[in-house]
Amino acid sequence: MSRHRYLLRVVMIFAVLLSVQTRADAHQHTWNAGFQKLEIPNGNEPALDLGVWYPTNAPVVSGGTEPFEQGIAASGAPVNGRNLPLIVISHGGGGTFVSHYDTAVALARAGFVVAAVSHRGDSGADQSQVLKLWRRPAQLQRVITYMLQSWSEHERLDPQKIGAFGFSNGGFTVLVAAGGVPDLGKTDAYCRANPTHDLCQALKSGGVSSATVFNDVPPHAWIADPRIKAIVVAAPAFGFAFDKAGLANVRIPVQLWGAANDQHQPKPWFEDVVRNALPTSPEYHLVSGAGHYDFLPPCSSHLAAIVPSICVDPTGFDRAAFHKLFDSEIVRFFRAALNAAQDKRS
Repeated sequence: MSRHRYLLRVVMIFAVLLSVQTRADAHQHTWNAGFQKLEIPNGNEPALDLGVWYPTNAPVVSGGTEPFEQGIAASGAPVNGRNLPLIVISHGGGGTFVSHYDTAVALARAGFVVAAVSHRGDSGADQSQVLKLWRRPAQLQRVITYMLQSWSEHERLDPQKIGAFGFSNGGFTVLVAAGGVPDLGKTDAYCRANPTHDLCQALKSGGVSSATVFNDVPPHAWIADPRIKAIVVAAPAFGFAFDKAGLANVRIPVQLWGAANDQHQPKPWFEDVVRNALPTSPEYHLVSGAGHYDFLPPCSSHLAAIVPSICVDPTGFDRAAFHKLFDSEIVRFFRAALNAAQDKRS
């Protein structure tokens, strides 16, 4: 080979490699995270509190306020990007829109817009309707509708790229939103097998059965939201209420997480049931050594003093290290699943 041809080939190879690297760098671009706290309409009920995280080029100004060290840009930071995917978050029982702030920040830095709701009737401020589980998917639908139609930056969103994340009661919520139809009448059978579970103890102390509590489920309560194209489910509550028939219509990609040391939701009644009942096998992660609340962010000293029950980890488990993996896997899954869903429509 002549020296001229050799040098030409080297230049061509370098150009190809540079092009590939440039595309990879664009794909892996990291933004800063902006944040808004909003109130949105909730039918005839009081407004829903909503936290919105989004990608921005504005600099991070502080670590945030205890107990939530968010690392976000200053208030009013501009939203950057177009055709941005949207992820909605449904927290666990008694949580709030900040319950999964670290996952929201990780998604925003990866170019997603994230909208997390505080569920009316099942939040830290209001537990008055905690067992009326059918209220939650309806509230999540209102969040999506608001973000697509009324959010000040709604034109930046891609309505074909919507995902949902849920933990515990939120995991139940996003399964329903994806097409799941539970049978809450199975709660009595679960409680006969697990009488010390906190749900079962609450029913017993109230002198009621699940049939009594769940007899006012409104008609057509379990309505899917077809706008959701992929879901991430962590330690889903009421997993035992689903079966193959109940999950037959969940046809979108699912990433499912379970904690190997979950004392709050004992095996095999929760994510194991969901995993086996889904019509297509989910991407499944069983986290060795983790407890139920390890899907929540690491606790600050302030939060640990307020709510110690959600902050104590099983011996030897490193929640901070786990969340780096957890958040990166969620980003990877949503990016791949939502891009694949778009490719099918192209």
